[in-house]
Amino acid sequence: MESNRADTMEKRKAAFLDRDGVINVDKDYLYRIEDFEYEEGALTGLKTLEEAGYLLIVITNQSGIARGYYTEEDYRKLEKWIFKDLEQRGIHISGSYFCPHHPNATVLKYKRSCDCRKPATGFFYRAAEELSVDLDRSIAIGDKERDLQICKETKARGFLLRKRGAISIDVSGNNDFTITDWAGICQALKRE
Repeated sequence: MESNRADTMEKRKAAFLDRDGVINVDKDYLYRIEDFEYEEGALTGLKTLEEAGYLLIVITNQSGIARGYYTEEDYRKLEKWIFKDLEQRGIHISGSYFCPHHPNATVLKYKRSCDCRKPATGFFYRAAEELSVDLDRSIAIGDKERDLQICKETKARGFLLRKRGAISIDVSGNNDFTITDWAGICQALKRE
């Protein structure tokens, strides 16, 4: 009897990363290499996560594809460049998932509601299955609350990145995330 490889492997913890506003500066509908710029603290943060044993997994909404601002090929070209640049800096991205859909898309083939567009959590569960990830030991890092929806469904911890000290969300009540910056995430990981 053959056993499923994922069943026999020990599940690992992962850091689920939004792309725009987390890895790179969010420049509306970014798709050109020449416009790319790393978010302050991101390179140190990604290295710290990897050294702490986290798989790095990117999960990103890319509605610019659905809106016709750029193509899937444009997105993949930039993604390939980013991941190669990170590799050269000693940072490995273990998985990447992007959603090109939007319910109000102008490019008809992308016009739909789906389970992969955050705040939906389809890609988190797919990545967990494909990469043998223990969601309860994982973390999510985003610049919008929708990036951290998996934290409401599992024991994953969430980190909401603030922009240069400013936040524009209601932090009262029972939140499933910590509001911080990359330096704060690194400090939290070092305390573990």
